[in-house]
Amino acid sequence: MKRLNSSMISLLLVLAVTAQMTVTAFAAVKGQNISTENAPAHAVLASRSTDSRIKDAVEKTAAYVYGSTPSPQVGSVGGDWSVLGLARSGYAVPDAYLADYAASVIAYVKAVGGVLHEKKYTEYSRVITVWSALGLDARNVGGYDLTKALGDYDATVSQGLNGPIWALIALDTRDYPMPKNPKAKTQASRQMYVDRILSMQGKDGGWSLFGGSAQASDIDLTAMALQALAKYTDQKKVAEAVERGIAYLSEKQNRDGSFSSYGSPNTESCAQVAVALCELGISCEDARFTKNGKTVADAFLAFCQRDGSFVHTTGGSGSDRMATEQALYALAALARAEDGEQSLYRMSDAKTIEVPESSRTGLPKKHADVKAVPITAPGTTFPDISGKNAHPAQAEIEALAARGIINGKGNGLFDPDTDMTRAEVCTIVVRAHGLTPKAVRAFSDVPAAAWYAPFVGTAYSYGIVQGVGDGKFNPLGTISRQEAAVMVTRAAKLCGMEVAMTNAAVLDELSPFADYIRVPDWARSALAFCFREGILDNTALKIEGTKPILRCEIAVMLFRLLSASRLL
Repeated sequence: MKRLNSSMISLLLVLAVTAQMTVTAFAAVKGQNISTENAPAHAVLASRSTDSRIKDAVEKTAAYVYGSTPSPQVGSVGGDWSVLGLARSGYAVPDAYLADYAASVIAYVKAVGGVLHEKKYTEYSRVITVWSALGLDARNVGGYDLTKALGDYDATVSQGLNGPIWALIALDTRDYPMPKNPKAKTQASRQMYVDRILSMQGKDGGWSLFGGSAQASDIDLTAMALQALAKYTDQKKVAEAVERGIAYLSEKQNRDGSFSSYGSPNTESCAQVAVALCELGISCEDARFTKNGKTVADAFLAFCQRDGSFVHTTGGSGSDRMATEQALYALAALARAEDGEQSLYRMSDAKTIEVPESSRTGLPKKHADVKAVPITAPGTTFPDISGKNAHPAQAEIEALAARGIINGKGNGLFDPDTDMTRAEVCTIVVRAHGLTPKAVRAFSDVPAAAWYAPFVGTAYSYGIVQGVGDGKFNPLGTISRQEAAVMVTRAAKLCGMEVAMTNAAVLDELSPFADYIRVPDWARSALAFCFREGILDNTALKIEGTKPILRCEIAVMLFRLLSASRLL
């Protein structure tokens, strides 16, 4: 992920630099003018008519992200970047949505004692950036100053180029004073971060994660480096480096206007270049970034699907969450440029939201014993759902794992696409609602000494499960989608949700599914409720009620239930 701060170039200095260069990075192209430091970001593009395609895409993609991210959490996927895009896009997001997110950030920061990560300081930069987009001060997040970490130069740059890039972007979002970090071996300054980025530029004008000739320059990192340096082009050495970086990107642009990483044109690379151009005040229609009549914006929009989501590559299938989140904030950057507004990362214009006094505590009619589960293991993830193995349910799995609701399967793995037993699902449903396990002997086939016995007994005592008949529960049997739906719906009633539906409403909800006639009567109402509330996804138009529920699927169901119940 990436972000940056926009800055304008002093006219006098630009002219001086121009005299020494054969091609200026900020030459007037297609009506583009050089701006002054005090001019609004993107004033150079204000005279252009608004591209309706960008505005339409902003609305569609923002609506998709808002609908598919019901309860954004602290995290790089399914959380912070979604909020950034929504907050900066101008989309009509309810204040309560952003306030709930702010409450979750405060709860998270308090849970970790203000230490977001021991080594990855980009965690601080990301949260600072999004917090600033909400018009809030990152020097007081639940009583903690998140900017202080970025005063530690050595720790910040240890990640490679990402560290100084994002430190500058984050600190410049609201022009935070350079924080003093008494624990730092080397106290950082903005200039030190600028110089670090400059020192890592390759001979070809691009940037890579650790710089030097050992690594080939990378489109995304080059774009992000330009984003971070955009505010500092009044320095001659920065202006020259930016000029070389622009030339590198122009040379690497594909014939259809797109950009590639690892050999494939993709949404994220196009998004980062688009943001870089906007931060620098360069039109996407600039001659240097128009190939065969195609601009990066043209190429970028080709990855957008009908529902507003984005695919990673044109050959990819289905929506990609990371690509869609980056696409949204890039679209926001383009739209803001078209409208002559401040750039994506210049946030002095951000509307300040009202931060709630406490985090979400549930619906008015919830059972008194049901309560929100606090974060106890922040940052928990699994290698088979994150990084190169990113899973569509990564955000939901991580949110539950951070609260101890769901665990891995051994060897540090989660096994997202394997099925679950009835006892396992029963256990995580009980945990998800903060219920205290009780030793209740309810079924003859649940041994009192079994690890799952207290959870099954508790679920029975609260009416979440009723067994399979003849006084049995079949704890080690595989649980189906329709059985899981029934269990989750009963839990939803405990949460205070209205689960009762008329026969007509049930039929109306299930009839679009080709296989609805095969759903047994005992499961119809529960499935209808889960589809109505978005707890189950209805896009496939198949219920597949007898199909075993997967670990990733139950994680998504519970995440959505807790979100809808205001317990996350």
